[in-house]
Amino acid sequence: MQLPALEALPVDLLVIVAFVLLVAGVVGSVAPVVPGGLLSLSGVLVYWWASGFSEPNVLVLSGVLFVALLAVLVDWLAGAVSATAGGASLRTTVIATVVGLIGLTFGPIGFLLGTAGTVFVLELADGGDPEESARAAGVTLLGMLTSSVLQVLLTAGVLVAMVGVLVL
Repeated sequence: MQLPALEALPVDLLVIVAFVLLVAGVVGSVAPVVPGGLLSLSGVLVYWWASGFSEPNVLVLSGVLFVALLAVLVDWLAGAVSATAGGASLRTTVIATVVGLIGLTFGPIGFLLGTAGTVFVLELADGGDPEESARAAGVTLLGMLTSSVLQVLLTAGVLVAMVGVLVL
């Protein structure tokens, strides 16, 4: 049994890989620890490479890469920024991040509750009153959820733009 030549495929194999990466970017943006923005960025670059660096044009490529990089930054910084904005110390933020990653063994809920619970407990232990500690934990949790929503919107926007590039 002989496989058909890759040239006979209607769509280049690299284009398929690019769109798998782009879809994985959207899916990964809601899964903790999966780098949705980086997957989307990789998908754009693989597509650009597959097209011989001709599609999308430089203007569209710049815009799509900017959005994908923004998704990466949101992924990396949103949790720490929201914890700090809620009044948590740097020490609390670092420890809460580690506990949240351990909480992933219990799924996304473990990640969210582990992180927010750690912020609450550590801020309370540092002499904060219960209301301030709860506020810091709530802002951290809200920031993490907002980060996920923003990442979905950004990576989905990259996917839609690249579908437009493919179709047009």
